[in-house]
Amino acid sequence: MSKVHVIHENPAWLPPLAEGFDRIGLPWGELDLSRGTFDLSSVPPEGVYYNRMSASSHTRGHRYSAELTAGVLAWLTRHGRKVVNGPRALDLEISKVRQYAALEAAGLTVPRTVFVQDDIDAILDAARRHFAPGPLILKPNRGGKGLGVRLFQSVEALADYFASAPADEAPVDGIWLLQEYVRAPRPVITRAEFVGGRFVYAVEVDTTAGFELCPADVCAVGDAACPVGAQPVPQAAAAPRFTILADGIEPLLRTRLEGFVAQAGIDVAGIEFIRDTQGRVLVYDVNTNTNYNQAAEEAAGVAGTNRSGPGALAEYLAAQLAEGRRLAA
Repeated sequence: MSKVHVIHENPAWLPPLAEGFDRIGLPWGELDLSRGTFDLSSVPPEGVYYNRMSASSHTRGHRYSAELTAGVLAWLTRHGRKVVNGPRALDLEISKVRQYAALEAAGLTVPRTVFVQDDIDAILDAARRHFAPGPLILKPNRGGKGLGVRLFQSVEALADYFASAPADEAPVDGIWLLQEYVRAPRPVITRAEFVGGRFVYAVEVDTTAGFELCPADVCAVGDAACPVGAQPVPQAAAAPRFTILADGIEPLLRTRLEGFVAQAGIDVAGIEFIRDTQGRVLVYDVNTNTNYNQAAEEAAGVAGTNRSGPGALAEYLAAQLAEGRRLAA
C-alpha cells in the first residue's frame, strides 16, 4: 500500500505531525536520512515523499544529511515520485543567500545583506564599508533555528568577537552574512505558515525576553537566538510567547507570500518577517521544515483541527496521496 514517507533527520520533531496524521488515518512512515545507503538502480517505494530536512541538521551530528537528501530527492524525482518540498525547496532551506535572491525575485523586501566568505579580514572590511559604525547582524548562511545569529552594536564589537571566536562557530558552508539591524516599533516578529502553498495562519512572536526561531516545544531548551531587530539575552531567559493572530496578515502581503512559495517551488513553509519603524515589511527567513507551537494553537482554538498546522498538513498530504493513487489506477 502506498503511503506518505516523511524525510527527516530529527525524530524529536515528529510527534505533533504523527498525531495529526494518525487522527485522519493517514498511512505514513519515516525515512530517516541522518545516514543511509541507496541503490540508484533500484526503484523507490510508491507513495508521497514529504521532505522536512533541516538546515540545522549539522548541529545534531548529521553534517551531510542535507547533501544526502539532495541525492535522494534527485532519485525520487527521476522515478516520478511526488515530492512535497522538493529539490528547489531544499536548496533554499540550506542557503539564506539563495532565499533572499528568490524573495527579491518575487517582489518581497529583505534586509540589506552582504555575504562574505569565512575570512576575518574580508568580513571586517565588508562591515566597515557597508555597516559602519553599526549596529549590525552577523549570521551564518546555513544555520537553522536562529543558530549563530548575533547582534553587534559596532564594527569594533564584531572585531572583538572574531578575535576570540572558537573555530567550531564558523559557518558550515564557509559563508557569513552581514545584515542591517532593523528597528521595530514593537519587540515582535511574525511567522506566517503555509501548507500546500496556501496561508494557514500567522504567529506573532514576542521577542522581549529573547528569541528562539523554532516554535516547536522541543526547541524551547538549548540554544538562545537573536533575530533581525531583537536584542540578545542570556540563555536562561524566559521562553518567548507565540500568539496566533486572529486576523491573520493583510491580503496584499498574503498574496505576495503565496506567490513567492509558488514561484520558489515550496509546498510547506514558515516565513518570518519584521516591520520597521516606517512600516516596511522585511522578510528574513524561510523555513521549509517548519514546526508548529501547540500551546499557541490550543490558545487559538485550532489544535486538533484542520486549521492547525499539523491538521492542515495531514489533509494536504492525504489529498496528494489520493491524487497519486487516482493517477496510478
